Amino acid sequence: MTLPRNRGTETEPLAVVLVSGGLDSCVCLAVARQRYQPAVLHVNYGQRTEARELAAFEAIADHYAISRRLIANIGYLKEIGGSSLVDPTLPVPVGLPAGAGIPPTYVPFRNAHFLSIGVSWAEVLGAEALFIGAVEEDSSGYPDCTEDFYRKFGAAHDYYGVRP
Repeated sequence: MTLPRNRGTETEPLAVVLVSGGLDSCVCLAVARQRYQPAVLHVNYGQRTEARELAAFEAIADHYAISRRLIANIGYLKEIGGSSLVDPTLPVPVGLPAGAGIPPTYVPFRNAHFLSIGVSWAEVLGAEALFIGAVEEDSSGYPDCTEDFYRKFGAAHDYYGVRP
C-alpha cells in the first residue's frame, strides 16, 4: 500500500505527535520539531485529570503555534474500567509503586488505542512518522510502555508506512 508523503513543507516532512500535556510528551514534541512539522494529537479517555491534561495540551500547541490539532475522545476506556485512573471508586496510590506487578493505575492497552488513532491520522495526513513520549523507566510496570511493546506495535504498523 502506497501512501502520499510529505504534506508538510518542502524541507520538513509531517509527523503526528501524541501530546498528553505532560512533561514526557512535551519533550517528545520538542524532539519531533527538530526534524518534522508536527501535527499534534491528544486523547481524552475519561481519565480523572482530563480537563487539566487538555488545557496543558492546548497551551503546548499554542506555544509552538501548531495549527494541525486533533482531540480524540475514547471514553469507552472509562466504561471498560479496570484502572484507578478512570474509575473514581478505585483509590489512586500515593508515592512510588510498591512491589512488582501491574499497578492499579494501568489502563488496559491504552497506548495501543492511542497509537492506532495516531497511525490512522498519520495515514490521512500523509505523515511519515508517529511520536509518543512514553518512558519505560517511568512506566511503573505498564506492559504497554515497554520497548518490546513499541517494537512489536511498530512492526505491525510498518505495512502503512508510518513509523511509530
